[in-house]
Amino acid sequence: MAGNVTQREYKLIALDMDGTMLNPREEVTEANRKAIQRAQEEGVHVILSTGRGIRTCKPYADDLGLQSFLVTVNGSEIWTAEGELLERVLIEDDLIKKMKRLADEYDTHYWAVSTEHVFRGNFPADMEEYEWLKFGFDTFDDTTREAIVKALSDKNELELSNSSPTNIEVNAVGINKAEAVQKVCDRLGIKMEQVIAMGDSLNDIKMIEAVGCGVAMGNAQDAVKEVADFQTDTNENDGVAKAIHHLLGWS
Repeated sequence: MAGNVTQREYKLIALDMDGTMLNPREEVTEANRKAIQRAQEEGVHVILSTGRGIRTCKPYADDLGLQSFLVTVNGSEIWTAEGELLERVLIEDDLIKKMKRLADEYDTHYWAVSTEHVFRGNFPADMEEYEWLKFGFDTFDDTTREAIVKALSDKNELELSNSSPTNIEVNAVGINKAEAVQKVCDRLGIKMEQVIAMGDSLNDIKMIEAVGCGVAMGNAQDAVKEVADFQTDTNENDGVAKAIHHLLGWS
């Protein structure tokens, strides 16, 4: 681990899932589990702040016994721990159609997330019947990725990030994890300065920049490490647990 962080009273920990809380096999290690449970026992709220939808997020939250909020689909939705939807922001149909055309034009892998389904390369013909939360592209070709980003950035209609170096994740404009965590803090009466946020990808950057202590995983993309206040170990080596122990002042 690296970096010097002033000790303060943290009241909330916001955790990305893939590449952060979960190891490469999509498991919560025993060390991470124990650290999360101890933090909650000591009165610290622990929330998941993820690009995943509620269906692939909530089982982990339930297994960990999380008692606070869930930020899903990069902030497009905010849920209670009990599964009550508090907020939802959709992408307009014409923008979804635009992204599907780009995916076809550049022959990239893609996925589209509605409120009910995740479509991977099998876009529905009756797309207007769905409510859309996120669209994603995946390609190993840097030139193709840059062209798609440029095409989607020209009118400032969408929020672009990634969850891995090869993909592009697209949400409605203004939707990101930082804004969602701020809304959670408002509900809990917590200041953003009292929050620890951990992540590894571009969809974590705004959250990491906005909180009192932003933590980059050891396996994080370089852009994340550059803006973080603190760098922990990798998701393979209990980086979340090590950061919690250090930042909460546990021996």
